[in-house]
Amino acid sequence: MQPGGGRALLDVSIRSKTYTAADGSQLVALRDLAFSVEPGRFACLVGPSGCGKTTILRAILGLDNDYDGTIRLPSGDGRPAAVFQEPRLLPWRTVEQNVRLALDEGSNAPLDELFEILGLTDMRGFFPAELSLGLARRAALARAFAVEPSLILLDEPFVSLDEQTATRLRALLMTVWQARPTLALMVTHNLREAIELADQIILLSDRPAKVVDVVAIDEARNERTPQRVAAILEQMSERFPGIV
Repeated sequence: MQPGGGRALLDVSIRSKTYTAADGSQLVALRDLAFSVEPGRFACLVGPSGCGKTTILRAILGLDNDYDGTIRLPSGDGRPAAVFQEPRLLPWRTVEQNVRLALDEGSNAPLDELFEILGLTDMRGFFPAELSLGLARRAALARAFAVEPSLILLDEPFVSLDEQTATRLRALLMTVWQARPTLALMVTHNLREAIELADQIILLSDRPAKVVDVVAIDEARNERTPQRVAAILEQMSERFPGIV
């Protein structure tokens, strides 16, 4: 993994990523996978279950460097931030304390606007056990955006939520992302969700994963009505059968 070298885009090129199974056999997870995301864009990785989407995020984050290839991160002052499927909040710290853990030691950066956008103003002093899963995931979003990252990675942040809660959180994510714009890459198995949120959708094949196509979603988000989203979903399902 390398810094952007003056480029603001995310550039991923992995020739191969292989795991060794318990029986000693080799499992190829990624092969000839390459894509890039321009600055200020919101991209989604979509592909079959188990194809390697989370593996890609781990490589970008530097949590797994055992691959053949190169990853160039966006240049800039901010560091990458991540939101995982589980909120990963420390149970003995309040919401605000959990968010401030991501900041530099001794930082008194104001968080009022961020908490207001995410509807957490009245929960700043709550402990994680006092939060619903939806509220805990809002706190995880606040922690990621608080550092004003150059890149934010999201690994199915709305999975296992009921649709009403997930819809509310998608709207909040867009609100906070537009207020604090940064390059974003989100893994999702939900193509409808990707169409609602993304500027571009990176479609992956089954394992070993490679990029099948990159689909641009050009409509403004406020024009993506349920009817329009359903129409795009039908078109993509017909165009990429077995993938989406």
